[in-house]
Amino acid sequence: MKLINRLSFLALAFAAASACSADQPTEVVENGFYEYKSATRDGIGKFYMDREISYVMGHMGAGWLERPERERQERTDLLIDRLPVDPDSVVADIGAGTGYFTFPIAARVPDGQVYAVDIQPEMLQLLSERQSELSVENVTTVLGTETSPNLPTNTIDLAFIVDAYHEFSYPREMGMALAEALKPGGKLVLIEYRSEDLSIPIKTLHKMSEEQVRLEMQAIGLDWVVTEDYLPQQHVLIFEKPAVAAE
Repeated sequence: MKLINRLSFLALAFAAASACSADQPTEVVENGFYEYKSATRDGIGKFYMDREISYVMGHMGAGWLERPERERQERTDLLIDRLPVDPDSVVADIGAGTGYFTFPIAARVPDGQVYAVDIQPEMLQLLSERQSELSVENVTTVLGTETSPNLPTNTIDLAFIVDAYHEFSYPREMGMALAEALKPGGKLVLIEYRSEDLSIPIKTLHKMSEEQVRLEMQAIGLDWVVTEDYLPQQHVLIFEKPAVAAE
């Protein structure tokens, strides 16, 4: 199973999963948003909107993020070039890991700012060391939590998450916190392996369908803008925070 951005910004959900053995009944928790059931091989036994959350990998595989063949396999260059940012945009790289996307995006916003958010201090340390080596000034590291990116309210023009949302232990809480951090009209971009394509060699729980992603984003009040499939294996789903809050 690819590690990619699941190495970063992910909650250690196994404690919750341990309470979900096969001999326990289904339990609805968190105000009815989550269910705990017997875990499948690649999941943690926690379900959100009928989707089992996949397991989390740790920071020890950080080298996978920087593997030389990644650009060719995933066409990360296309993603970096096509993210909708302006020179003065304020951007949040959610699950920044080692900064694979952070620093190229920082170069695209020379008059702006990039918040590199991760839940693992070890990842942020690696990113900070690289920032010093590259002498990049418009990147700020942020230690997030399982339920919040710890970003200021109404400050972000664009937040993006690469191959990690499906592993968030608290996707609803995290999504709502991200929505609060976006400016009115700000965008959230989710990049996920396409579950509709059975030929993509990724385990089922580490892929998401367009339908499922749109359902979950609608639940937190974000509007779908477009789904782009210019990457070889991944959806690029763009959502927007309404400019005026719904009454």
